[in-house]
Amino acid sequence: MSGNEAGENAFAAMTEAWTTMASSFFQGATAANRAAASAMFPPGANGDGESGLVGTNGDDTVAPSVDSLSYERLDWTFERTADDPADLGVGDSVTFEKSLVDEDVRAFARASGDTNRLHLDDEFARTTRFGGRIVHGTLASGLISAALARLPGLTIYLSQDLEFRGPVGVGDRVSARVEVVEELGDGKFRLETTVEDESAGETAVAGEAVVLIDDLPGAGD
Repeated sequence: MSGNEAGENAFAAMTEAWTTMASSFFQGATAANRAAASAMFPPGANGDGESGLVGTNGDDTVAPSVDSLSYERLDWTFERTADDPADLGVGDSVTFEKSLVDEDVRAFARASGDTNRLHLDDEFARTTRFGGRIVHGTLASGLISAALARLPGLTIYLSQDLEFRGPVGVGDRVSARVEVVEELGDGKFRLETTVEDESAGETAVAGEAVVLIDDLPGAGD
């Protein structure tokens, strides 16, 4: 491919990405943001085969769309109703969604030490009440933390109550939603937290969290 053709393709990719982003601007941070970021930060931008971003794990890792994050991936989506900590109040929410795939389950098993065969061994899991492998409950509930991280400001987790209502299968698409239900003062909020197994159409986890929200370092400087 000639230099001119490469330049034209790059310009076309940028144009398409920014057009897509503009069409969904009022729907919060969506895949359009990440499509544009992917065009601006292609794989190999730092010369080592990666995108040059913190935490890269392949060429689907892109620059974050909000300042509280280090990076995002193209298959993650989220929406939030408030962009400034000062505007956060009862009824505001964040929803974060991703698929929990085999790679996630095995990485969590290594990191946590929970190598229960129910999560890792297909043949064994088929003989259980679940009829197949399921995601660690703590991994599924961990998406709540991902949603909290996308609240405006710097979120500090103070407490979490959980009820596990159903299993999540390996490969299922899962969404976590957090909604402010009470302002506790001094930057503290009580939130309703749920994790939905979108593939099964069922609630997997429900509970409540308390968080403290600080301003991001450097905000307003």
